[in-house]
Parts: sequence; C-alpha cells; structure tokens
Amino acid sequence: MPIRHAIVHLIDKKPDGTPAVLHARDTELAESAALDNMLGDLNESYNAKQGKAWGLFHAESGAFPFSGWLKQYLAGTTEFIQFSRDAVEHLQKLMEESNLSVGGHVLFAHYQQGLTDYLAIALLHHSDGVTVTEQLDVSPARHLDLSQLHLAARINISEWQGNPKSRQYISFIKGKNGRKSSEYFRDFIGCQEGIDSPGETRTLLKAFSDFVEREDLSEESAREKTLTLVDYATSQTKIGGLLTLDELSELIDEDNPKAFAEFARDAAYGLSPEIPADKRTINQFRRFTARTEGLSISFESHLLGNKVEFDEEGGTLTLRSLPTALMDQLKRAKA
Repeated sequence: MPIRHAIVHLIDKKPDGTPAVLHARDTELAESAALDNMLGDLNESYNAKQGKAWGLFHAESGAFPFSGWLKQYLAGTTEFIQFSRDAVEHLQKLMEESNLSVGGHVLFAHYQQGLTDYLAIALLHHSDGVTVTEQLDVSPARHLDLSQLHLAARINISEWQGNPKSRQYISFIKGKNGRKSSEYFRDFIGCQEGIDSPGETRTLLKAFSDFVEREDLSEESAREKTLTLVDYATSQTKIGGLLTLDELSELIDEDNPKAFAEFARDAAYGLSPEIPADKRTINQFRRFTARTEGLSISFESHLLGNKVEFDEEGGTLTLRSLPTALMDQLKRAKA
C-alpha cells in the first residue's frame, strides 16, 4: 500500500465550549513501518464499520470548498501540506460551530491500493492504558483507539477522476441513526449521498431470491448459491470493495456465468453494475432449512417476520404471499 503523502494535524477542542485551537504540522509524515501499520489498521477498522454511506461531491462553492482544494492539489498547483492546511482550517471552523463535537488528531493520507488512488481523512482519538517498560515497570501509556472511529471518509480519487457519472466514489461513516454530531464532517467533505447501500443490497437479494425461484433449484443448490453470495459480499465489505454484479454471477454459476447478471438486468431491478454491499443487510440474509416426514421447508432469514411468521409457543409457521405455482397446486388438490 504505497503512501504518497500523509500528515496529521491536531484540533484541540474540548466539550466545555472553549474555542478550538489548531496545532498544524508543517511537514509531511516520513515513511515508516509505524505509518504503514497505522494506515493498514485504519483501513481495517473503517471497512468493518457498519452504517457507512456512499456518495459524491456537491458542486464546488463557498459552502463546499473541499473538492476545489483537492482538485488544485491533484493538478499540482498546490502542495499536499497546503491542501491539508486549508482543509483542516475549514474543519476547525465547522467543528467550532458544532456544539456536539470534540477535537482530535486529523489524518490526511493519499495512498495507492492496487491500481487505485485513495484519500483517507479521519478524526483520530486516543485511549489511556498501561504498558510494561523495558525495566519491567508498569507505566501509563496512550494509544490510538481505532475501534472508536466515528468520523472518517475515503475518496476513490481514480473513480472520481475517471468516471464523471459515478455517484459512489466517496464513502463516509454516517453514524448511528444519522446522528447530527457527524453532519458537520459530511459537510466538511462536501458530500451528498448518491446511492442507498442498504436499499441496493435489499434489491440485489430480492433479485437473487427471484432468480433461485425461477431456476427451481434443489434445496442443496439453493443453499450453496446463497452461501456463495453471502461469502462474496462479506469478503468485499471486509476490504472496502464493491460487489460487482458480473463477478457475483460468475461465482454463483460457473457453468452459466452470465445467467444471474442477465436475469437481474432483463427483469429491470435497476441495480447498479457495482454495489457497495451493506454489511448489516447481508448478515440478515441467511437460509433456514429443514426436512422431516415428507415436509421440506427452506426460506431466507430476511423473510422472517414478513412473509414468514414464527409462533414459538405453538411451534407453527405462518406463510404469506405463497408462490403462484404452489397456490395453483393447492387449488387443484382442493378441487
């Protein structure tokens, strides 16, 4: 993961309402194993965060100047240090206006992963702990607590520059219930949501369920394909990648690798070619399966409480919106 440029500034803002003080660094961070490890740990923590949103820049303006500064830096008309200084001063101003925010160390890191350039921005916080020194004494110690990462964003620079129509080249931590304490950070980036990750993921799972039903797959085959989808989506969320419809289609059916992708497109689900899979939605997509005395039951877990209702005391399942083919069979049997 080559790091092109990285720097850390400190915004000292306490929750007591005193003015924020900026301590700006005037040199870039030198290359080191510690910096590499920190950025690797940051990415791992960021990828694991649930509740991220995906979007694009607002048009550059006085209210949203960040994208303009980033363009100047990438064009070579502004040095990275100056870019980060302009940005952190703007963040300080917005943070000062927010009565809900506290300060911290602000990291700007321009790095390359594979063939893709990224800019990561994160507000870092520390936790107090203890350590054992070389003299075997117990001593207080402070360390970065990346598990408490609440304000961070990642910009796919390559996507932004190479695909003007993209609406998902920025990801940012939205915060639980879209809490207001993170809104100023989103405004600092100048980002608007461009794609509904949970909604897109739910649509994908609906398309998959319809595909499995249309293909009339055996119970074992349906279970295998469901596990393939879940494993692929989970692996992509772990690395912060996008779920690609064509790649998923190939994994689901190696003998007919285009089948699912063509089904999803032909049925006009409106899915994007690349989807930022929502981890929480994927985790809910599991399959309950059982067979006994001539009765075979199999359904995805996300249907529980919706089309399938479980009565634990009575030991019964209530099914709604039965498949048309099953309804026809039952009607004929009743007649």
